[in-house]
Amino acid sequence: MDSTEEMALPRPATRELLASPDFLRLWLVGAFANAMRWLELLASGLFAYEVTGSALAVTGVVAARQLPQLFLGAFAGAVSEAVNRKLIVMLSLTVPACVSAVLATLAMTGHLALWHVALGNLVSGSMWATEMSTRRRMVGEVAGSQRIVPAIALDSTTSAATRMIGPLLGGAAFQWLHMSGTYTMTALVQLLGALAMAGLAHSQVTRRLALGHIFVDIAEGFAFARTRSVILLVFGITIVTNAFAFAYSALVAPLGLGEFGVSPTLVGLLAAGEPLGALVGGALIAAGFLRMDRRLAFAGGAAFFMCTLIVMALSPSYWLAVAVMIAGGFGTAGFGNMQSTLMLTEAPAEMRSRLMGIVTVCIGTGPLGVLAIGLLAGMLGPRDAIVVMASLGLAATIALSAALRRR
Repeated sequence: MDSTEEMALPRPATRELLASPDFLRLWLVGAFANAMRWLELLASGLFAYEVTGSALAVTGVVAARQLPQLFLGAFAGAVSEAVNRKLIVMLSLTVPACVSAVLATLAMTGHLALWHVALGNLVSGSMWATEMSTRRRMVGEVAGSQRIVPAIALDSTTSAATRMIGPLLGGAAFQWLHMSGTYTMTALVQLLGALAMAGLAHSQVTRRLALGHIFVDIAEGFAFARTRSVILLVFGITIVTNAFAFAYSALVAPLGLGEFGVSPTLVGLLAAGEPLGALVGGALIAAGFLRMDRRLAFAGGAAFFMCTLIVMALSPSYWLAVAVMIAGGFGTAGFGNMQSTLMLTEAPAEMRSRLMGIVTVCIGTGPLGVLAIGLLAGMLGPRDAIVVMASLGLAATIALSAALRRR
């Protein structure tokens, strides 16, 4: 089967997947958990900007949620090869639910401070570092080898939807429910997700967890990746896109409130623009209307998104900026859909969690970009900071693609 045939999502495959109770459970739990994650990310950024008026403070709070992926992603991947992945997913939902409940209580009593939110983001982000190597891998395993491509396409498209819905809800919740109501809602949803996972029937071949051998396992993953140029391409473009492109999300609050002068709800709409485009683009890819080489969809989609970021940052109009971000979402659709698909199809089963854990580390470089764009915003302003970062990312993407293509 060639790549264009595999990229199509036949309707019977979709119905079969959604008829599977285990797949449906994993899919819905992931959807709601993702939405709550993005909701909290925007709400914490709005809170930081409201309290300090500083773009740097916003980027610091956002980075705290994402930074654990950089340091814990590879470790989580190695552990997920041995420990029951269902239990890890349940823990990754229960701990953030408890954190959200504590923050909601502090907000209700009037004691919520910025450092509380930053610390809460750090703890919840530590749990999120397990997502790629546990729940996302389980999605492919439950679907089976014959349906792994449509399963990941469906899960990735849903992820784009949650990145749209989460900020929309986050902006509206912050404006109408304030921090106490926002975090109460996320605590309840995440707790329900953990309870739903308890009913999952997931069989997993495990091995003895040897903590002293974890670093050897991670090293073996890196050694294997060096023999596959496609896997190296996934690692490299993932780092560039998260560090230089997706870092823009940390400046959505100061860009919307300070540059465009819109309400928190419309800030949420601006943040939802790119995920909306990714949702539509992902659906078109899944249905087979957009067909191209997987590597081209992955790297080319990332490059196109960076181009739209530059145009958005230079836009004189808020509504033009929203429209451009929707267009940019078509690029992230190709990038996001192919990221997991390439890993699951290129990596042997016994190394998938390790390699996807390394992908999580690559995603975890995003906070470094967030901090960098925050410093640039302090010196140049939000618009110019986005232009500089996106331009550097575009140059790096082109260079990496050319180098690995020659290899």
